[in-house]
Order: sequence, then structure tokens, then C-alpha cells
Amino acid sequence: MRIVIQRAKGASVTIDGKVNTEFQGFGYVILLGIEATDTMEDVEWLVRKVASLRVFDDENGVMNRSIQDIAGEHEGADGNIIVVSQFTLFASYKKGNRPSWLRAASHDISIPLYEAFVQRLSEAIGRPVGHGEFGADMKVNLCNDGPVTILMDTHNKE
Repeated sequence: MRIVIQRAKGASVTIDGKVNTEFQGFGYVILLGIEATDTMEDVEWLVRKVASLRVFDDENGVMNRSIQDIAGEHEGADGNIIVVSQFTLFASYKKGNRPSWLRAASHDISIPLYEAFVQRLSEAIGRPVGHGEFGADMKVNLCNDGPVTILMDTHNKE
């Protein structure tokens, strides 16, 4: 599994001209890519990392607070998360100029793992996690705060 976490101040996902999910205040937009070798072990590892990741400023302006820590502590802080499926995170671009998606998992593997990631993350932070619609043409809008953008890959844990 591979994710791109973007610390955001407000975000939304629109599908077919209708807002599917959104948040105001601080939170994350997470792009999630799944490959065929991924398992529930990868889901659990990523959930632990995301829930505990300390990239929100403390009272000294140091990135020392997690998504769980900021909820309700700062005016406008919602501690929200939106997860969007993103098979293009596994693009292979070494040959030619048209990317290949061979490493991306098929729907029968990726949909259950995507849904499990959203559910487990919601349980870990103790509140609902917004999400897009798997396979839909989505318009993702966010204000990247910082900007803070972090890549995580369960096949590169060290």
C-alpha cells in the first residue's frame, strides 16, 4: 500500500457535480493506492502510522501533535480525514510516456482493503472518516496547509 498524506485546512470531494464529503478546519486528505500483494497487515500498519503521525503544530509552533491531539484544541480544528482511492500511485513510467498500471491491484483485492482502511482509521481516531467513491471520477479540492505532504509505503517500512 502506498499513501500520500496532505495536511489540509479544508477539503472536499465532488462526484458528478455533487459534494460527496468535505471538512472545514484542519485534517488530512489521504490518497490511497493498493497493489496486488497488499494485505490486512498493511492496512493495520498504515492506520497506526496515520493515527499517530505528529504533523500539527503544538503551542510552540513545532509539529508535535497528531490528528487525534488537535481535535477540539484549536479554533476551527476538526481533526477530519478524507480518504480517496488512487490507483495511479502505482504508475510505471519507465518505458515510454504512457504510464502502465500493472502494479495496481484489481477491484476484488483493492475494494475490500480500501474499505477496511477507511473503517479501521475511523475506529482508530474515534470519529467518521470521509471518503470518495471507489473508481469514480472525483474532483478533490483542498488547501494544503504548510504545505505538508508525506509519502508512506508499506513495502518500505524502514
